[in-house]
Amino acid sequence: MYKPFLEHLESELFNRFDLCDRAIPAGLEYKVSDRGKNPATIQSWCYKCPELRKIRYTYIDAGASAQILNSVIYPSHHYDLPLLGVDFLSFGKVKNLVVLDFQPLFQDEAYQRQYIEPLQSLHAKYPDLAQGLEMKFYDANQYFSKYLLFAKTDAETVATRLFAAFKDYLNLYWQLLDEAKPLTDPEDIQRIVKAQKDYDQYSAERDPASGLFSSYFGHEWAERFLYEFLFEDAMPLAVSAGKK
Repeated sequence: MYKPFLEHLESELFNRFDLCDRAIPAGLEYKVSDRGKNPATIQSWCYKCPELRKIRYTYIDAGASAQILNSVIYPSHHYDLPLLGVDFLSFGKVKNLVVLDFQPLFQDEAYQRQYIEPLQSLHAKYPDLAQGLEMKFYDANQYFSKYLLFAKTDAETVATRLFAAFKDYLNLYWQLLDEAKPLTDPEDIQRIVKAQKDYDQYSAERDPASGLFSSYFGHEWAERFLYEFLFEDAMPLAVSAGKK
């Protein structure tokens, strides 16, 4: 269901950037599960380039039971841009939940004006995908913008409206990246390093997908996938607590 989105993302990335492979820990790049009604495969890709330090995306294909595309793009620490977050989930082609956003590292007015306000016109273009749904696992005011697309929708809308919105959001993100000026002050760069690490920690502790990964691929593998790949700068809670 989301394969065209994945193909478009890859085409954009390879046409725009000089990508290099970024290592995925052994055993996490691809896995097959025979649990559930339909066998499930999970496959991940990860790249880097001078402008973007980590580009990761993952596809879960469980046939008619589930189709999931998840991606986060982390800019280089020399840029203070938001992260680009994508989470598209379909279960049985009936339950479709989609999230697309520029995920801000900071909430101050100047940052919002520079990186989030440019989203306003696109957000207004897709009111059917901006449903103002309540977030059960996250604080909507932290690492999410006020112009995120967040909706429960149908398969036809996914194939048409969401695909158009996906292209528009990507194009704007590339534009903001082109216009961004690299940071040179070491303190400014360290501020971005910390902000991106904080994002990983926050996300790893709250990501509801860990339960889904566990159900398909087992708890041990899911924990490795969460902390060694998806949010590699986060520490598991037990380790984090022990260091305090």
